[in-house]
Amino acid sequence: MILSFPARAAALLIAATCASPALAQVTIHPDDTVIQGDLTVQVPSTGAGNPIEGSLYVEDDSTIDASLCLGNSCSTSESFANEVTLRFRYTENAIEVIDTSSSSNPDRDWTLMFNDNDTATEMFAVRDDTQGTIPFTIVGGAPANAFWMAASGDIGLGTSIPQQDLHILANASPAIRLEQTGIDVLGEPRSWDILANNNFGISDVTAGTAPFGIEGAAPSFALRIETNGAIGMGTPNPAAALHVQRTDNTAQVLVEDTGSSGAQELFKLSNNGGSYFTFENTNAGTTWFFTHENSAPNRFIIADAVTDGPEFTLTAEGDLTIPGQLFTAGSCAAGCDRVFDADYPLPTIAEQAALMRAKKHLPNVGPTPEEGPFNITAMTGGMLNELEKAHLYIAELHADLATQRSENAALKAVQNDLTLRLEKLEARVAD
Repeated sequence: MILSFPARAAALLIAATCASPALAQVTIHPDDTVIQGDLTVQVPSTGAGNPIEGSLYVEDDSTIDASLCLGNSCSTSESFANEVTLRFRYTENAIEVIDTSSSSNPDRDWTLMFNDNDTATEMFAVRDDTQGTIPFTIVGGAPANAFWMAASGDIGLGTSIPQQDLHILANASPAIRLEQTGIDVLGEPRSWDILANNNFGISDVTAGTAPFGIEGAAPSFALRIETNGAIGMGTPNPAAALHVQRTDNTAQVLVEDTGSSGAQELFKLSNNGGSYFTFENTNAGTTWFFTHENSAPNRFIIADAVTDGPEFTLTAEGDLTIPGQLFTAGSCAAGCDRVFDADYPLPTIAEQAALMRAKKHLPNVGPTPEEGPFNITAMTGGMLNELEKAHLYIAELHADLATQRSENAALKAVQNDLTLRLEKLEARVAD
C-alpha cells in the first residue's frame, strides 16, 4: 500500500513500529511522507506529542492507494476482494459523522450503524444523532430488490425494474398500510390498507371492513370524477352531478335495503322550490315530466312535453283531475255481463229486494263506508252487475206492464161493449 500524508506526521510514523513481512520503506519529502509496504501502528508507551494516544493522526489531505481495514479484529494479512476498498472489523461497527459547523450552517451529526448489540438486531441503519432517531433501517434477511431506485428515479419495492414512479411487486396481494397513531380533531386513530390482488380495494383495518373495491377487468370509466365534482359511471364526460351510462341495455339504478322490515324513505328529491324528474324516449322523441309544482297550490303533476295542459293533477287535499278517460285493468269479479247468460242465477225482484234490505247495500257492490276508502274497481264492477240486473228487472217489469196494458185494453173493450149493451137495454126498458 502507499500512504501519503503531510510531513508533520512523520515523527508519529517514525515513532511507530512498522511491521510487515518486510520492513516498510519510509520516504520523507518536504511536504509528504510516503510509506511503501504494510504499516502497523502500535500503542506507544507514552502518548506525548500524540493528539490521541495510540491513534494515527494525519492533519492534511492524505491518500491511501489500496484497501483499508479498520477495527481491532483486523489482521496484518487481510485479503480484499477487488470491489472492497474499506473494511470494518469490530463487534459493533459504525461510522460517525460530526459536523463542527457554526449554528448558522447545517451542523447535524449522523451515524451509519451496522447491527445493534443492544437490541440484538442485525441491520444497517442511518441514525440522526442530533435528533436521537433512526429514520432509515434495513434489517438483515430482507429479500432481494426490497428497495430499488432506477436511473429514472422510479422506485421499486420488490422489483429491480420499476415501471412507475413507485412500483410494488409481491407474490400475493401487494398492499400499502396507512396507520395513524395519535388522536386528532378527526377522531380516534385508524388504520387503512390499500391492496391489490384480483381486485383493488381499500380496507378499514380498524373496523375490519372493506368499504371500497374494484373488481379486476372492470370496464373503462366505470367510475369517473370530473374537476367540477360530476361523477360519471360508464362515461368519461358526465353531463350531470351523477351520470350513469351503458351501451348494453344494463343501465339501472337500484336502491335496496335488506334490513329489518318497515317503511322507510329510499328515494328523495329535495329542492329550494319545485322539483321534477323526466322520462325521455330518445327514439320516439317523447318526454314525460313528474313534477312537484313550484308555487301554490303545489300540486303533483304528470305532463308530457306537449303544451296542452297537465294530463294528471293531484292536490294536497286529494282532489284528482284527469282530462282524459280513466280505464281500470281490474276484473269484474261480480260477473258483470254474465247476468245475460241463460244459466245465470238471476234472483227475482223480490229476492233482490230482500237481499238489499238484509245487507243494507247492493249485494254485489259491497258496503261503502262514509269515512273510509273503498275499492273503486271492485265497486264499479259490482255496480255494473247490479245495473245490468236492474235493467233486466226493468225489462221484466216493462213486459209485465205491456201485458197489463194489453189486458187492460181488452178489459176496457169488454167494458165498453158491456156499457153499450147496457145503454141499449136501458133504452128499450124506457120505451
